[in-house]
Amino acid sequence: MLRSLHIRNYVLIDALDSSFPEGLVIVTGQTGAGKSILLGALSLLTGAKADASLISEGAETCVVEAEFSIDDEDGRLQALLEEHEADWDGGRLLIRRTLSRTGRSRCFVNDSPVPLQVLSELSGRLVDIHAQHQSLLLTDRRFQLSLLDHYARAAADAQALRGLWKELSSARAEREELRGRLAACAADRSYNEERFRRLDEARLRAGELAELEAEQKRLAHAEALREDLAQALDLLRPESDERSGPAEALREAERVLERCQEHIPALEELCARIRSSRIELDDLSGELEQTAEGVEVSEERLAQVDARLRELYDLMHKYGCRSEEELLSLRDRYAGALDDSGALEDRLSELEKRVVALEQDYAGAASALHDKRAGAAEGFAADILETLRFLELDRAAFEVDLLPAEAGPSGTDAVRFRFSSDGTPAVDVARCASGGEISRIMLSLKAMMARYTGMPTLVFDEIDSGVSGSAADRMGSLICRMGEDMQVFAITHLPQVAAKGQAHYVVRKRDEGGRSRSGIERVEGEARVEEIARLLSGASVTPQAIANARVLLQS
Repeated sequence: MLRSLHIRNYVLIDALDSSFPEGLVIVTGQTGAGKSILLGALSLLTGAKADASLISEGAETCVVEAEFSIDDEDGRLQALLEEHEADWDGGRLLIRRTLSRTGRSRCFVNDSPVPLQVLSELSGRLVDIHAQHQSLLLTDRRFQLSLLDHYARAAADAQALRGLWKELSSARAEREELRGRLAACAADRSYNEERFRRLDEARLRAGELAELEAEQKRLAHAEALREDLAQALDLLRPESDERSGPAEALREAERVLERCQEHIPALEELCARIRSSRIELDDLSGELEQTAEGVEVSEERLAQVDARLRELYDLMHKYGCRSEEELLSLRDRYAGALDDSGALEDRLSELEKRVVALEQDYAGAASALHDKRAGAAEGFAADILETLRFLELDRAAFEVDLLPAEAGPSGTDAVRFRFSSDGTPAVDVARCASGGEISRIMLSLKAMMARYTGMPTLVFDEIDSGVSGSAADRMGSLICRMGEDMQVFAITHLPQVAAKGQAHYVVRKRDEGGRSRSGIERVEGEARVEEIARLLSGASVTPQAIANARVLLQS
């Protein structure tokens, strides 16, 4: 239940601090006094949309804070708060929302910051606000079905079915997306296969192009290379005896210096260096000879290299590549596309099985939910009809039709409320009910929901609109009866309803410094008698109205 409400700088409310009791709480006030403003402030705590225009003139921020006490038997609220790292303080919830001129909104639960969505989820377990325009919900098929589900104790089943439908829809969507991708793959498969085969058969190897181009140059100049290498070798190691080569000259110099070494010891180092040079020269000659012997003169090999180069050049030109590395990457891409097709087929096979399983689960859950709805429809209609007759619709008829519907998040059922106020055959409630009748039907439905949803606080904003006389007195009695099991706020203009509550608050507008300001105060005793009398007679309160007010309060 709502224990207290604190408001700062909200529209016409500069400051408001009020506490509320259990049971039926009556809220009255002249038209335009600010009752709807008070309701709007409370709506902020349920996650309603907010903007900077709600901030009082001259203020930079507005704050709305409420304290609720709750009985969290199933632990859902505690789990929700713990999920968002908000403190759980037993059965106490302190909810606060602040709004700044920049349009930024911040939400807190027990002084811990939480996303706005948390307020929306909390509100479904804390307070139900029935605003004046919500009578239009009476014609909403989803609202009607929700009412029947609550009556049938099937709200949890309906929620589970919505979860199954979401999973099924997601799996079906993914299946269709995979089918589209596979169709595209199938259309491109022959193209990809042909290109992959061509590149794979080419036996591509990284770095091959550079190697072939170097080899081609060697083969193209093989004769000249061999001649030049032979000439260099002949200079280092002459084959004719007409001249000695450098190796022989170094050997002779080494022998001469060895003879001189006996007299000049320092020549030993020079001899060693000459010996080293001679050995190095012999090695150079050997390597040069090997290199010369390795120069291949082969027209056949040159033709093979030229052919391979042409093949690589043609592939690069055909596929728009600048190197064999790009060709290799392209080949791997085509291979990947072919592999992806196989992976997609495997995933599609898994999805097909999952869709079938989910469809079976959904069909079973929808059938079970249908049975609960069908079993509850007659009792639901009878309970609503009993309440309507209490509200002086003695000849009323109220029926609930459960109709087949296309499978969806709510199952395979649709519901239609049919109503008649005068004993004629009942027709769709949207086509036959007057304003006063709609008010009584909505109150009957809300009274039923209060019993089956466990909502701790219910707010009625002029649900008695269009009703007067003894019917209004009956509505007040019904609302008062609801207040025995829960906290009910009834914003009303009817004295018959206002006299029923034990706690009565009046919203007043006052002028301060040329500005209008709204506030709320609890009235008791003679002050309450005068407020009921005002509702009875208008601006001019007569002694007769005072007397009638006393009678109403005592009844």
